[in-house]
Amino acid sequence: MNLRFALTYFIVILATSLFAQQKPRVYVDAADLQEYDESLGKDIERLIGNVVMRHESTVFYCDSAYLNSKSRDFEAFGHVHIHVNDTVDVYGNRMLYTGNDRLANLYDSVKLIDNKTTLRTQHLIFNRNTNIAFYDVGGKIVNEENTLTSKRGHYNTNTKIFYFRKDVVLINPDSETYSDTLIYNTDTKVAYFRGPTVIRGNESIIYCEDGLYDTENDFSKLTKRPRISNAEQIITADSLYYNNSTSYGRAFGNVQIDDTLHSVIIRGKKGEIWDARGLSYITERAVAVSYDDKDSLFIHGDTLWMNYDKDRKAKKLMAYYKVRMYKKDLQAKCDSMIYTMNDSTIRFMNEPVLWSGKNQLTADSINVIASGGQIDSLIMFNSSFIVSRDTLDTFNQIKGKNMTGYFVDNELTRIVVDGNAQTIYWIRDEDKELIGVDFSEASNMVIRLKDNELQTINYKMSPVEKMHPRKEVSKEMERLKNFVWFGELRPRNKYDIFRDPEKKIPDEDEKSGNDQSNGK
Repeated sequence: MNLRFALTYFIVILATSLFAQQKPRVYVDAADLQEYDESLGKDIERLIGNVVMRHESTVFYCDSAYLNSKSRDFEAFGHVHIHVNDTVDVYGNRMLYTGNDRLANLYDSVKLIDNKTTLRTQHLIFNRNTNIAFYDVGGKIVNEENTLTSKRGHYNTNTKIFYFRKDVVLINPDSETYSDTLIYNTDTKVAYFRGPTVIRGNESIIYCEDGLYDTENDFSKLTKRPRISNAEQIITADSLYYNNSTSYGRAFGNVQIDDTLHSVIIRGKKGEIWDARGLSYITERAVAVSYDDKDSLFIHGDTLWMNYDKDRKAKKLMAYYKVRMYKKDLQAKCDSMIYTMNDSTIRFMNEPVLWSGKNQLTADSINVIASGGQIDSLIMFNSSFIVSRDTLDTFNQIKGKNMTGYFVDNELTRIVVDGNAQTIYWIRDEDKELIGVDFSEASNMVIRLKDNELQTINYKMSPVEKMHPRKEVSKEMERLKNFVWFGELRPRNKYDIFRDPEKKIPDEDEKSGNDQSNGK
């Protein structure tokens, strides 16, 4: 034997020895009967009765088994039990174990128990290299409050994380969750969703395509097309966060609240909700739309608030700061506004300006009452002023302490002035030629209009009225005290409500150079 051959032989023997050390044998710790049966195959042992085997640190129990001690494989039957560690045990009726791969295939009424979590299936593959259990024939996981089923899945006993695929259903006392893919941590009791997911609660349904649900703290974080809906509302956003235990939620990006009961949609970039207090708000390019088949109402403000009753039915919509409103037959600007749902009343406060047809209305505060989607009446409180353009430079004016206006088909037809009533009207004949300027004062007045043209004025209590030829009317006489024309601030369409309220654009009549009264 030369030196090279001897060295090679020594290396092979050493490698074989090391390999044998790396592949420990399966030990039989106990069995009522242990025998070799050549009819079963070479190197096969039959173990019968109270069988206990050990491979490394893992202990196997069964009623009987066939063991190939050379290949380290065995097949176990009856009351199969794998004791993995202090917290993990696996049970079944039959098992195939390959020692070199450290893989256990368990069949029939398989059960994996890890502390208070139990996985049940009909076929389970347990990989001792990774301590991960796999199933693909349907499985059910049960812990203290949650039951989860899926067609396929695996469980990492080291990280305590389940991974479920296909027809995933998670049920607990508060909700039912249906998903394509779900990852569940048994320690933290947090479920992570991947793919289309539906969470059905007692009063709401949640949809998303990515997110998480903390089953212990009843908290959800939803992304990818999330949606929360109940009998009265649908809430969507780029991402939603909601805590059921505190009834508090947040929404970010393309936020929309659809109040199906009152046909109102609120949109913005950011929002919060306090269900227990019946409050929510949306901000950042916020807009509310009250829609119907004939005409929709658009409201914008820095912040829009919604107030709900205990049944989650909307009671009030409140807009604050730089408020602008557009409807085909009514526009407005103010600093704060309250829309009461049950009586369809809109309250405009803090320097409100309303426009209806040719009329501009101002007061300390203004209430608009609607019915059937149309304006029924309005009430103006303190420093009330109504202005309509006659020509580019002349205006018809009504002034008083308080006023009440009445509408027919969304057109102002009658005005009741209560206290310190004053008017200036430019009177024209049928050919729209100027006759003169009418000045009148009284304690109270009732003014009737048709097609936004003056028809009659009824005075009460000591009226004073005088008609002046045009040439006798000075510039100072043309306008009542505190007259202001806000035509440049009027919203032109539903998109114009986002313009800064103080940013002026040319009045429509000024741009065209037309006489609003006669169309010339």
